[in-house]
Amino acid sequence: MDKLTRINLLYDFYGQMLTDRQKKFIELYYCHDLSLGEISEQHAVSRQSVYDTLKRSEQALINYEEKLGLVAKFLEQRECLDRAISLLEGESSTQVQEARKILSDLILNEES
Repeated sequence: MDKLTRINLLYDFYGQMLTDRQKKFIELYYCHDLSLGEISEQHAVSRQSVYDTLKRSEQALINYEEKLGLVAKFLEQRECLDRAISLLEGESSTQVQEARKILSDLILNEES
């Protein structure tokens, strides 16, 4: 997964845990594709300040994921669902049974 996709995914899960300034800079840089210079002009701060805030924000998002693991669990569940869907597209009863097992495992994991 590339950095842009990873940061956006982490932001979707943990963005509310950032400060207002961190949220704003992440949104402008990663979602709206503004440069450090453009952000610094809009907020009357130095490019270095924007850079430092972005780096601290990225690290905070990574730390939240290391502690909580919500993105990893989400991606794992999505992979299970994708596998189940592809198995159900076939017509073999063995594949249907396997799909049921995957879905059951997914449901059990969500309850724990």
